Amino acid sequence: MARKDLPKYTVPSLTPEDGAKVAAILQTRLDALNDLALTLKHIHWNVVGPHFIAVHEMIDPQVEAVRAMVDAIAERIATLGVAPVGTPGALVRNRTWDDYSIGRALTTEHLGALDLVYVGVITDHRKAAEDVEELDTVTNDLLVGHLHELELFHWFVRAHLESSGGSLSTQSTHTEKSAAKKASAAE
Repeated sequence: MARKDLPKYTVPSLTPEDGAKVAAILQTRLDALNDLALTLKHIHWNVVGPHFIAVHEMIDPQVEAVRAMVDAIAERIATLGVAPVGTPGALVRNRTWDDYSIGRALTTEHLGALDLVYVGVITDHRKAAEDVEELDTVTNDLLVGHLHELELFHWFVRAHLESSGGSLSTQSTHTEKSAAKKASAAE
């Protein structure tokens, strides 16, 4: 953030530079979680197949929880003296990941793809928590709290993809489409 872009104020004990740095890290999480909430709702609308109702109803509470995370992050950015940006154009412009690639599909296909989505979101969220740990314990605490919920939701997804022997049907996949295909083939 350039000097002229520094916030006029931030939280006590942080410098405007550190407040701006933390806010920039949080903005990446705001974009990712907004994208996740939309992706989850897309999945909710587009799952079909024998496990439809279980997955359809599992996803909505995740959407609501992720939307609450979005709000908490946006409010923390504002508390740091920076304007949070939640517009669709900014989200698309700033994201570093591909758009979700599965349309109407079997529940196992969506869950296979969602497994990889959660891996990406959780990995990046954990990195953000580490990046702010020394700068701002309040923001770190916020992100760690989110990780607890995100990892729980990821477990819910993976429980559908796991064999009784503990293997994941999506093991060694690197794209949503390949994860969807492997998950569907394992059913």
